[in-house]
Amino acid sequence: MRLAAVDVGTNSTRLLVADVADGRITAEHAREMVITRLGRGVDRTRRFDPAALARTLDVLGGYAATCDRLGVEAVRVVATSATRDARNREDLAAGVRQRLGVTPEVLTGDQEAAATFAGATAGLPGAGRTLVVDIGGGSTELIIGGRPLPGPDAMISLDIGCVRLTERHLHTDPPTPGELARLRADARAHLDRVTAVLDPASADRVVGVAGTVTTVAAIALGLPRYDPERIHLATIDAAQIAATADLLCAMTVAERAALPVMAPGREDVIAAGALLLSEICKLLGFMQIMPSEADILDGVLLGHGR
Repeated sequence: MRLAAVDVGTNSTRLLVADVADGRITAEHAREMVITRLGRGVDRTRRFDPAALARTLDVLGGYAATCDRLGVEAVRVVATSATRDARNREDLAAGVRQRLGVTPEVLTGDQEAAATFAGATAGLPGAGRTLVVDIGGGSTELIIGGRPLPGPDAMISLDIGCVRLTERHLHTDPPTPGELARLRADARAHLDRVTAVLDPASADRVVGVAGTVTTVAAIALGLPRYDPERIHLATIDAAQIAATADLLCAMTVAERAALPVMAPGREDVIAAGALLLSEICKLLGFMQIMPSEADILDGVLLGHGR
């Protein structure tokens, strides 16, 4: 079947169109991402900003046209952290129904984690125990389990992400040492919960997904442009991640925007995301991370009809 998955996230709105047979993706026809910042202000107001909602729905209208053009047979739309928190989430649901003809599924943190693990591990070579780290705009998920079976056996969703941490702590351009210290402290307070739920040291490998991780990887690798093939399943050392986070935190927003690998709209939140990734490596003892271009979108697509 030709299927479509749409992920309405806190920072970006994304589409994957692919053919699926026998529980695997056999051909990919579109993978698109637009930073719409649906979660702008939600941490403070618990409501969608009207302009952010309008941007998101406009992008979803374009995705509907893409699905029609590509002959998609079924569409699945999921929404994550910002929508979980927004009291006016029905405004988004009504707009999705109008444009795509389906009601969006508002995933719980555990459902988001499970879909992310399924997508991130579906194409991994070999077996072994895998820990997946997903830094989003509003939340961060850590999921651990066997590969290929039996799948995830422990997961945790934390209410920290690149948008949420930026809005809470980074108000100067570039951020001040005090702001960065407060961000680190906030991240550590949440990350202190992880080891009560799962054992990071039991993982044979750590896979990082979503735009923060892949952008940090692109910078650490010194890529002249964003190249998914070079990024996917590369190996990035914790020291490279820490150095990249320091570099980004020292830059202004305009300087980050000028980096050739930076997606438009990510430049103001990437410093917070990179610092969070560095703190994850430091506190949980990860020596290296493999960035993956496969993530929750792939898991949502493979979960059609389940």
